[in-house]
Amino acid sequence: MIKIGLTGSIGMGKSTTAQFFSDAGIPVYDADAVVHQLYNGEAVPLIAEAFPDAVRSGNVDRKILADLVFNNPERLRLLENIVHPLVHAKEKLFLQQTQEQGAAIVVLDIPLLFETGGTGRVDKIVVVSAPYDIQKQRVLARDGMTEAKFEAILARQMPDSEKRAKADYIVDTSHDKDDARRQVLELVTALNKQPLN
Repeated sequence: MIKIGLTGSIGMGKSTTAQFFSDAGIPVYDADAVVHQLYNGEAVPLIAEAFPDAVRSGNVDRKILADLVFNNPERLRLLENIVHPLVHAKEKLFLQQTQEQGAAIVVLDIPLLFETGGTGRVDKIVVVSAPYDIQKQRVLARDGMTEAKFEAILARQMPDSEKRAKADYIVDTSHDKDDARRQVLELVTALNKQPLN
């Protein structure tokens, strides 16, 4: 089973690209979606202990939590130490289930694949990328986003140029969605032709 690590900086179109893989019949593990589930489930008591102000009515309030860890490396590390082991356990389960189902290719959609040292868990790395001006335009169009927040997020992420240099494949999302979908389908076709080690 070929494990693809799908990553890309904020605003590059990674979620849309992940959907194209899914549409092509490739099982996709979405680390962000898993975090959302954990924030409404098993991570709640752990986060309530570390960040009591961030839990409202039995769920984690993502906005409050984000404000609490924003520009605070110590708090961010504490949060990561709570969440990352839970996310890895879910990933392991996903890989086990897809292997049992006979999947030839799976995608691990991990936004901070490089930053969290996750490259050793995958066979191929796909980086979703677009020029900076397009990225900035997309991100600033989001609700509640400011230039300062955008710059702070970028500061925590490996530069796009470095990600591209480390990629096995790049999906360029600077054109339209049909173009990005075509790139994904070509990539899936190429990977399906590769001999399994």
